[in-house]
Amino acid sequence: MALWAQMTPQLQYLPTQTLNELYPETLPLDVRHYLANWIEDQIWEEFDVDSVEQEPRARLLLDQMVLLLQEVAQQNPNVVEKVKLQHISKNLSVYQPQPMELVRTVRDMLRKERQLLGQAGLGFPPFQPMPGVPPAANGTPQPVREDSKADVDNLVLKVLEIQNCRQTLHQLQEDLNWEKQEIEPMQVQNDLDQQHSDQVIRQNRIKQLEYNFSVCAKKRLQLLQEAVYALEQCQSCLILRIKSWRWEQHRATIGVHFNDNLGFLQTWCEQLLGVNSNLRQELMLMKRDHGEAEQLHTLQESLELLLQTLVQNSLVVDKQPPQVIKTQSKFSATVRYLLGEKMAPGKPVVLKAQIITEAQARNLGQQSIVPNENVGDLLNYTALLEHNTASKSTCATFRNMSIKKIKRADRKGSESVTEEKFALLFNTEITITGCESPYGIQTISLPVVVIVHGSQEINAMATIIWDCAFSELNRIPFVIPERVPWKQMCEALNSKFMSEVQTQRALDRYNFHFLAQKIFDQPDISDDFGNIPVSWAQFNKEVLPGRNFTFWQWFEGVIDLTKKCLRDYWSEGLIFGFIGKHHLHVLLQNKPNGTFLLRFSDSEMGGITIAYVGPSDNGGRKIQNIQPFTKKDLDSAGLGDRIRDISCISYVYPDFVKTDVFKKFFTVLSPPNPDGYLPFKLTTVVNPGDLSSSTPSIPPQTDLPQDFYDQSMVPGYGPNMNPSHFSPHPSNCTPTYMSDPVPVQGSIYSSSMPPAPSDESMGMDSLEGILDF
Repeated sequence: MALWAQMTPQLQYLPTQTLNELYPETLPLDVRHYLANWIEDQIWEEFDVDSVEQEPRARLLLDQMVLLLQEVAQQNPNVVEKVKLQHISKNLSVYQPQPMELVRTVRDMLRKERQLLGQAGLGFPPFQPMPGVPPAANGTPQPVREDSKADVDNLVLKVLEIQNCRQTLHQLQEDLNWEKQEIEPMQVQNDLDQQHSDQVIRQNRIKQLEYNFSVCAKKRLQLLQEAVYALEQCQSCLILRIKSWRWEQHRATIGVHFNDNLGFLQTWCEQLLGVNSNLRQELMLMKRDHGEAEQLHTLQESLELLLQTLVQNSLVVDKQPPQVIKTQSKFSATVRYLLGEKMAPGKPVVLKAQIITEAQARNLGQQSIVPNENVGDLLNYTALLEHNTASKSTCATFRNMSIKKIKRADRKGSESVTEEKFALLFNTEITITGCESPYGIQTISLPVVVIVHGSQEINAMATIIWDCAFSELNRIPFVIPERVPWKQMCEALNSKFMSEVQTQRALDRYNFHFLAQKIFDQPDISDDFGNIPVSWAQFNKEVLPGRNFTFWQWFEGVIDLTKKCLRDYWSEGLIFGFIGKHHLHVLLQNKPNGTFLLRFSDSEMGGITIAYVGPSDNGGRKIQNIQPFTKKDLDSAGLGDRIRDISCISYVYPDFVKTDVFKKFFTVLSPPNPDGYLPFKLTTVVNPGDLSSSTPSIPPQTDLPQDFYDQSMVPGYGPNMNPSHFSPHPSNCTPTYMSDPVPVQGSIYSSSMPPAPSDESMGMDSLEGILDF
């Protein structure tokens, strides 16, 4: 109950939204309070939440929880509380069809509690950042630092106590030797006089010294045992933190914030090595004083194992190689040894790198074993482990590595080469000062995908994104689930989008709703997609219906376009982004002619289109979509200039004058050239083409909850929006899905251009560039 005891005082300071997320309706705060002991006694982390085989065990926990809650309700003297608890116990039946959801909910609740306490500096370093919660902000190193410092300080005090105890024993032994020496002449003399008082006093003193010596010797052994146990606990914490650092480094690939500082971990390693060395020295002195006892032999084995584990776990990849590597291309990596200052001087330490397969990575259980089979030829695969006095770091930097060729494994079924994961294995032998024999140490990089052509890069990156986003902290390399909940996918997409575009504006719930409709191919579904599982195949193996590209290829195209051409527009809320045609109709149907919004193309990779309200040929109004602009189009003329040129659009949704909003993006015409030539500009015009094939008039309002499409409910869209208005994390952007209006059929194309294959809301209009002289 230690966790809950520290959590309870903090509840009053938490925002209501955080409390609701931490303790949802399906597992309210009352359950956490009344069953705190039982909840913390269960080992929730041992569950594989994606394993069907563990469902019976999860169902047993659910039954126990219901039974315990009913018992608490019966014993509660407060009638209101009793009824409330009985009602909650009945509501827990919601987990009966899927008991693993209870495990996931409780596990995530405990993880987030640890995280919140860690952020508050209350001694609970985060076990694992919650998916969707800002990562243990910058890895939450500060609370870990404080916690580790306290543990190490306690260890140092224990060592000092052992040393003081040894010195006391030494003093007692000397006093005892002196008293025994002094009493010998008296014993000869006392053959004549047995009642000699000095002899009696000295004998009593000797007995007292012997007793004190015995007590101190036992205390010395006990202190040593306690210190070894405490060292085991502290070192386990350190190794878990090193693994957590590697996992956070892994998550940084999808944009999760990561503090790469290894200084505090290096200090922690060095301190524990020093404690281990002092304890081994005290053990040797104890064996000298008391002989080879079994207890001392056990302690010696423990300390040697702890030393070996520490030495072998202190090698980390500081700067990872690219996770998508093209053969015959240069790349670099940096490996750091956290105990570098403790290496024995003399022979230089050379670190070697080699390519290993996923299967070989799984067999690296024994630290001293290096795979014999060579699956790839590496160029420049050795580097010297060198100490930098200024930074106090010991690193080996591989600056010009290159994969000359790679040996592929036999693939089954539809597996692609871009789904095959490898890793770089770094290994060497190292000798630590004060240790007789060298230790074999090794570490592996994050998973990498090896490609031979640039066209494979997008698919290879999809493999990496999936691996980074959904890997567990202590997984077997490189095991990853085949399916994940959609809400978890949203978090990964949002993190990747924000980090790549370098923006503080997150995707909102409307964007996620459209993305869900697209990946699940359910444009008319309005339910909550959050817990629907999405598979790897849906992400980047199966092409989208009616398209020749996958979901990830399309989404990556949007990221690339926004990063290179639209960052400022997106950050200031000028681009609506991902929106379906049904939602688009509802937003624009009551707006005056010329009202428009910017949305990412649904049919073309890396395109943005303008949807606007225009007149129809029968005097009504219709919604049309201009042919998408790609990066190539926007390189020749920016989006701001194109919006300025198009005369049929006047107001940015909901009702901002376009010239006021986009004027900062307009290009100022250059003055005449000195050589007499007149400047020219490219002007964008919309050719409406044959109106007989245009979109029907806007239909009447459908029966929908008005608040779903109310413009005030569209966070993050609107000119000059303050980035602080946007939620930094998608957990606050989970859509409340409602139904969308009936789609309106029809499209409009330029009469001079054949229609492109598309299902843009109302088709594509052509754009003509003209020269003005």
